[in-house]
Amino acid sequence: MWEPDSQAFAPVKAAELALLSSAVRQDDDELSRLLSTDFSEIGRWGRRWTAAELAESLRREAPREVPQTSEWLFNRLSPELVLVNYRIHGSPDDSRHTSLWEVPDLVLRFHQGTFISES
Repeated sequence: MWEPDSQAFAPVKAAELALLSSAVRQDDDELSRLLSTDFSEIGRWGRRWTAAELAESLRREAPREVPQTSEWLFNRLSPELVLVNYRIHGSPDDSRHTSLWEVPDLVLRFHQGTFISES
């Protein structure tokens, strides 16, 4: 069952927001701690990324502000897995993001971002 943002999911939300920050995105040790060794991402343009490919790309990313987010929802799939869904407000387009987190260790197994069409 999907649940709104609550204290029960605060550590998962904090880890997700940390991954949106340049400080974490360019810190190999932090990325290694947060991303599963078999992590996979489907990017907003449809590209599939592994943990190693993503880390290499993020190393080259220009520093940026943490984007504004909203519409957070959480779904506890099992005692060890939480599915997260939220919206990033960006320029020029907003996007919706979904992540699968292992808890309580806070390890990200999967992430997908999808642009939101205005139509």
